[in-house]
Amino acid sequence: MESVPPTVGALLVDTSRNNRVGEFRGVAGFYWSLRPMGGGTEWEVEPRYVRLALPIEQLHARTARANARSRGDIL
Repeated sequence: MESVPPTVGALLVDTSRNNRVGEFRGVAGFYWSLRPMGGGTEWEVEPRYVRLALPIEQLHARTARANARSRGDIL
């Protein structure tokens, strides 16, 4: 992926962390900040290790968030 930041909220895959899916939150210096879909601690990653999430990965992440929300794990 090129190093132009995506829009906030875009679903991305961090290939340096076992293809972990996260929402793009912003730019922090040379890094991009991502947050887990189900909530949790943000992490930073170099843009060269990020790609857009495939439709199936987006569906999986959104389903996981909906399940967490229904359990009351997140608001």
